[in-house]
Amino acid sequence: MSDKKPTPADLIQIDFNPGKKDWMDAKIDFEKKRGNWNYQVIPKSAEYVGMPYPRKWSPVDEDWKLPDNWQKIIFEGLRDRLDKYRSFKIFMDICVRCGACADKCHFFIGSGDPKNMPVLRAELLRSVYRNNFTAAGKIFGSLAGGRELTVDVLKEWFFYFFQCTECRRCSVFCPYGIDTAEITMMGRELLNLVGLNIDWIGTPIANCHRTGNHLGVQPHGFKDSIDFAVDDLEDITGIRAEAPINKKGAEILFVIPSADYFGDPHYFGLLGYIALFHEIGLDYTFSAYASEGGNFGLFHSNEMMKRLNGKIYNEAKRLGVKWILGGECGHMWRVLHQYMDTMSGPADFMEEPVSPITGTKFENSKSTKMVHICEFTADLIKHNKIKLDKSRNDQWRVTYHDSCNPARAMGLLDEPRYVINSVCNHFFEMPEDTIREQTFCCGSGAGIGTDENF
Repeated sequence: MSDKKPTPADLIQIDFNPGKKDWMDAKIDFEKKRGNWNYQVIPKSAEYVGMPYPRKWSPVDEDWKLPDNWQKIIFEGLRDRLDKYRSFKIFMDICVRCGACADKCHFFIGSGDPKNMPVLRAELLRSVYRNNFTAAGKIFGSLAGGRELTVDVLKEWFFYFFQCTECRRCSVFCPYGIDTAEITMMGRELLNLVGLNIDWIGTPIANCHRTGNHLGVQPHGFKDSIDFAVDDLEDITGIRAEAPINKKGAEILFVIPSADYFGDPHYFGLLGYIALFHEIGLDYTFSAYASEGGNFGLFHSNEMMKRLNGKIYNEAKRLGVKWILGGECGHMWRVLHQYMDTMSGPADFMEEPVSPITGTKFENSKSTKMVHICEFTADLIKHNKIKLDKSRNDQWRVTYHDSCNPARAMGLLDEPRYVINSVCNHFFEMPEDTIREQTFCCGSGAGIGTDENF
């Protein structure tokens, strides 16, 4: 994000006192705010997947080269989404600005910027909705909380809607159940309509559309990566495992995020998967075409999310598997658990998932036909299908940081703890208001874990 790396002393200087500037004043000096925004999507990536109005521009430029009719595009897009998504219209109308969400957001806690309070970030969009789509706003304007849609307001949307990781922690505390992440998603969809997105979302999307994964690894490169993992596992354990790829007729398709075969520490998880499946004799296959479980479309638009997700069911059908097992990835599982069946289902060409090792029927996956690796592993342990010696981890004092999406979007809370307690003797929970449904975001979600940070 920034060309200057802040020091720890800089980072702890947080002023929570509201400034004198009226919140309706949308003007942002992007040059002075370097470190708080992400770089724009490159035209090549935008063009590849048909994003509208691909062009060269920069947040620090005065002229963002918007289409001449950009206001009309935004209003039509907003009207379309209000009609299409009933929940979105409800969220626009029912917020009472109680502020219960304010201090629950890591972006507000870490910045002190009032517009990073979920209630006020949503108000950036809600004020335009109120001004142009409600009777009170049309009559009373700013007195009713309405704002005109100006270029500065649009730039403000870009600045703040890409300072939300869509973690949904704020929603846990909202007395009305408003899902502020959904408002962020709608705000980003509107920005996309006029060609405004960030490269850490746009380029992974283009890569995934082209090669099947966010990294742009081609099928032969994926095979090399899995083969290297098999070799590494043999060097470590002395055991030669098999890791089949594109095996037609396998019982299970195993889908992982590309991070698992790209770098540490995810890579160790991949080694663990392969070792586990070898130990239990699982009949499974990877796919070199569905080589990505993650879905950056979630951070772009519902339509893009659907496009990228389609490859998983398509590969399951092509390979003739019975059901799908998935590795761990937060946004991967929010899409799989909450959206996939609606977008791409029903997956009636597969069977209701049943563990071939324990006989357990995963009834929660009856519709999607996908099971989380943590559920699958916890079931193996419960049925004593793998031998574990907890004492081998006695040198470790372990805690667990719940991943936002599996925790809040799936309710996957007890299975990880069951697995951890089965493999170590020294497990300690963090404070109650930082775990389970109240877990804090790691800060890397929603396409914000960017290369600028690295």
